[in-house]
Amino acid sequence: MSETLIHRGVAQARAGTNPTVIGRLRSGWAVAGLTQVVDGYCLLLPDPVVPDLNALTGSARTQFLLDMVGLGDVLLELTGALRINYEILGNLEPALHAHLFPRYASEPDGLRQSPIWHYDWTKAAPFEAAKQAPFMAKVKAALTARGLAQA
Repeated sequence: MSETLIHRGVAQARAGTNPTVIGRLRSGWAVAGLTQVVDGYCLLLPDPVVPDLNALTGSARTQFLLDMVGLGDVLLELTGALRINYEILGNLEPALHAHLFPRYASEPDGLRQSPIWHYDWTKAAPFEAAKQAPFMAKVKAALTARGLAQA
C-alpha cells in the first residue's frame, strides 16, 4: 500500500506533531477534520494503517467500529447535532479512515438532507488549531471519561 494522507497523519500523531489529534483511542486516533465543512467534523484513523475495513479481522475490526461509534456519541452530545453521519470511503485516500459529520437543523434546506459532499468544500473553514482547541479538549475529556481515550 502506497503512503497516503492517512499514513502521514498517523505517523505525525505517533510523533506528537499532528495538530489535529484529539486523542488516542484503542484502535487509532481521533482527529479534527482539516476542513471544517460542518462544525465538529472529525475522523478516526486506524493505527496501524490498513487498506480498508475488510483488512481488519476479529477484535481489531470490532474495536475500530466501537471507537467510531463512541466518538460519534461524544460528538452528538457536545455539538447538539440532530445526528452523526458516518462514512468510510477510501476512494481518494486508499487507507481505512472514518469520517464523522455532525448534521444540524440549522443547515440550509437544500443541503441538510443531502450527502455532506454536496457542500462547497472550498468555502469551508480550514482547521485552525487555536480555534478548534477548546472543542477538541472537550471531545478528549468526554472520550476519556467514557474510557475510550487514553488520558
